[in-house]
Amino acid sequence: MRWNLEWLRTFKAIYETGTLSAAAQQLFISQPGVSLHLNSLESYTGYKLFDRSARKMVPTEKGKILYNCVFEPLKKMENAEQHFHKRSKEERATISVGMCFETFQYTLEEHIASLPFNLIIKFGEYPQMQQDLDNGLLDLIITPQIGTQLNLEYLPFSKERIVLIAGNNTDTTEIESLLTSNKIKEVSNFLKQQLWYSTAADMDHLKNFWMTHFGEHPDFSPNYIVPNISSIIRCLSDNIGFSVVPDFLCREAIIEGKIKLIWEGVVPLENTLYFGTRKKTMYHKEIEQLEKLLRNKWENVVISNP
Repeated sequence: MRWNLEWLRTFKAIYETGTLSAAAQQLFISQPGVSLHLNSLESYTGYKLFDRSARKMVPTEKGKILYNCVFEPLKKMENAEQHFHKRSKEERATISVGMCFETFQYTLEEHIASLPFNLIIKFGEYPQMQQDLDNGLLDLIITPQIGTQLNLEYLPFSKERIVLIAGNNTDTTEIESLLTSNKIKEVSNFLKQQLWYSTAADMDHLKNFWMTHFGEHPDFSPNYIVPNISSIIRCLSDNIGFSVVPDFLCREAIIEGKIKLIWEGVVPLENTLYFGTRKKTMYHKEIEQLEKLLRNKWENVVISNP
């Protein structure tokens, strides 16, 4: 294991500014992110580098020695960075974005080449995305969940509807009849006997759908657990089985007749989608461009009622 260059940059900022909050402002990351970098560096070196007080971070003897060791190399690196940036034709910012794989695939993937800045996409679970955003590792996240970090803000921009779908070779005569007769309990019993597809990361879709429309937790396990929702759509296409997925992800397959939209529920289950950002960022222009692109894209993937 090697130490991270960002840990040293954060250490230098704390040493020179005297506080975690001032270092965070200088580096354009959150104060928890600064603390994380410092804790990681202290854990790696095995030494306490600062004595923490309410007003100031006072460097220890080991902290002073480390600062003297890294000051000149870091200064040279910063000068080299500025020098080569000046020589480049166009300085490009690098934006890190967290979202689920399917959101990227259906909304942003085709626009990558047209963006005037560098882009790093990270996939993962929403709580981890929120933590990474707060720590300065991400600049923007797309999420249906709001975190509690005080450094973050969330802007609602669209909704996703969780719907029941089936492969187009599935015999849906019985369930359609039960739905027409509003026999909801019988619908639940029927669905429990069918083949089901889900993903390990998105079991919440099935649980929330079942609780919302049937008033209970699903007491069965899906037959097939696949990597992502795109895999569910491909597996169901021209096949047999059921799943619950966000509507925008299955729109194209429904139009092409590969799967069937079975039910949206008596009262549709909808999730509000948010843009999550840090309250202080140096990338306002790039983030606003991404948000506009994604908002416009979302307006074109809304599925019509059957």
